[in-house]
This record gives sequence, C-alpha cells and structure tokens, in this order.
Amino acid sequence: MEERSTFPDLSEAERKALEELMPDEMGEIISSGIKRRHFLKLFAVTGTSLLAANLLGIEQLMARSVPIEEQPPVLIENGINVSFQVNGSTQKLTVDSRMTLLDTLRERLGLTGSKKGCDHGQCGACTVIVDDKRVLSCLTLAATCEDKKVTTIEGLAIGNELHPMQASFIKHDGFQCGYCTPGQICSAVALMGEAKNGDASYVTANVRKKEKSVKLSNEEIRERMSGNICRCGAYPNIVNAIREVHGDQAVAQVWQFADGTI
Repeated sequence: MEERSTFPDLSEAERKALEELMPDEMGEIISSGIKRRHFLKLFAVTGTSLLAANLLGIEQLMARSVPIEEQPPVLIENGINVSFQVNGSTQKLTVDSRMTLLDTLRERLGLTGSKKGCDHGQCGACTVIVDDKRVLSCLTLAATCEDKKVTTIEGLAIGNELHPMQASFIKHDGFQCGYCTPGQICSAVALMGEAKNGDASYVTANVRKKEKSVKLSNEEIRERMSGNICRCGAYPNIVNAIREVHGDQAVAQVWQFADGTI
C-alpha cells in the first residue's frame, strides 16, 4: 500500500509551487492527497531532497504534521493506560505493555518522522528526545514514558520556522536519502544540551573533572553522534552542521543550486 498524506487545505503559495513543479499531478493531489511517489518526483524535478524543499517556498507543506486518520479499533493485549506529552500535547492512550515508543508514535499517533531502521537500537534512525535526553525509541517501552515529555522531529520547528539544527542540516547538505535524518537531527539537538551541561564522552580528556560546558571539537561530535548511522556517508556535512549550531565558528556552505545561487 502506498504511503499517503492528505493536505486538503493547501495554501495558495503551496498550490502554486506544486502546480509549477508537477502540473500533471495536481488533479490527483487535490483529490486524494500527496503520495510518496509525488514526493519522489518532486525531488527528481528539483534535484534536491525532502528538507531542502524548504528552500523552494513550500516549507509550510513539508513541515506540516500529517493529519491522523481514524483507525479501526484493534485488539490490545495486556493493555495499560499511559499519559505523556508529545511535542507539547498531552496524549492519553491504552497500549500493549510491550509496545515500544517508536510503534506508539508511528502507529497510534501518526508521527512517522521517526524511522524504524534496524529495530535493534543499532542505527539511531528512531532517535527521539525524552525529557531533554536522546533515546532510542525502538528500545523504549511506551509504558516507561508515563508523565514524560517526548519530542520528535515533527515537534522541533515552531510553526513554519525551522529549528536551527534543521536549517543547518539544509545549509550544509547533511543528508542524502533523508531516511536517517530525523534521528540524526534529534540526536544533534540533544547533544547540544549534553555539551552545555558538561557531560563527558568517551573522548573527553578528563572524565573526573566536571566542566560547566564542553567545547565540541570535530572528534567530540563524531564520538557523540557515533550511534547514528548514515548509510549515504554524509558524516562530514553533519559534523559541519552541528559545529555551526554549537557556535564555535560559522562554517561555509559547500554546495549551491545549478544556477549558481546559494
């Protein structure tokens, strides 16, 4: 079955942008919503990827959460009630006691930004932020999140304004296929908090000495992000994106559009 996200309330700017890029598809988009193949065709036409579509003037469309469609009732075994905040909204659910946070976010709340890659906690594609700490949602039971605050990739932007880390990943082309990018960005955002709090890593010179904050070198960033795998190999650009947000120095953008603009 084809993944589909319906946006019946396209703004005039979004409609115009899509009409210019995919005029032959507009009838189907309006009637049945934007499907996965429409996104793929959009990327092929523009020569860019999902996050970079922000630069084409349709950031409202890409940043908007997918509406949650009504799901048929399912039989829940070992059901327990759990209440926690997701991207600022309180969610009260009855879930199987064995259900992971990742499956709860994707299947029960319709937040599909967090990806299921290995389902063994090895790739980092499922990374979300729980109480300001990054966690692997595929290894976290939803039941353990009672009264906690969960932030996913969908909750980082404020309206149409991207989080600085999202904007930096775009600037430095810190992605290719984009599958791991939500986990990479959530991990990088939480990493900023770790550095601010002075949390040590494996490469910290003196772990016995608690620093007020940690200056993130390239080596520190690589070590702290080592749990997030990018099979496309965008690691140097990811490091540059994090360095810029960390604020130690501005990093030059290394790519430009075909017409020479930046």
